[in-house]
Amino acid sequence: MNVAVKLLIVEDDMIIAADIALQLSKLGYEVSGIVPRGEEALRHVETDRPDLILLDINLKGPLDGIETAHAILQHWNIPIIYVTANTDEATFARAKKTRPYAFISKPIRSIELQRAIELAISRLADEHHPTSNDAPVAPPVLSDRIFVRHREKIVKIFIADILYVEADRNYCHLFTTNKEYLMTTTLKVMEDKLPANSFVRVHRSYLVNLAQVDEVGDAHIGVKGKSIPLSHNLRDALLKRIQTI
Repeated sequence: MNVAVKLLIVEDDMIIAADIALQLSKLGYEVSGIVPRGEEALRHVETDRPDLILLDINLKGPLDGIETAHAILQHWNIPIIYVTANTDEATFARAKKTRPYAFISKPIRSIELQRAIELAISRLADEHHPTSNDAPVAPPVLSDRIFVRHREKIVKIFIADILYVEADRNYCHLFTTNKEYLMTTTLKVMEDKLPANSFVRVHRSYLVNLAQVDEVGDAHIGVKGKSIPLSHNLRDALLKRIQTI
């Protein structure tokens, strides 16, 4: 299934935080929480990991926003977007060392917020799979999820929910139980992108999630009622990957 991108807001001005949360909801994103302090952000991330963090630089308390970012990045690979009213050069230099995905100035406009989030997700793709400007670009992937554009929004799909991917020339159709997504990337790029321990090529046009395979025939496999062709020269490799009795 697809799930809205989830963001944590770390902001000690609750009026500003509430306004950001409202804007995010209108844009189709999910707010996992609003916390005013860096220490609370660390506890929240540990129990309910967001996909992105909107982090005020000038937090009150023992940890400012930059120190909070350092602490988060020691344990989790979560994109951080800084939110700030005014930043002097020394503070900006400190903030750059945490490699933020974007800076947004207060007061925050909805279009700037949406662009910053989309750019952050796009940068994930570049970091995990660098490509030339002319090469097909796969959706950005974290350890357990993939992000795709769907109906003017960026949504996440948990990798475990993917059934199979079908090639269509320079495009791919990604199938989950309930939805189909058309992506402007090749099957080879998707094969390189998705975890090799979970996905296997069974045909020149198909990549399947091993956990979703229901049956294996001589020339086909069954995945949730769908019969997918199985190439003869790939059958042995598939059988080695699944447990048989």
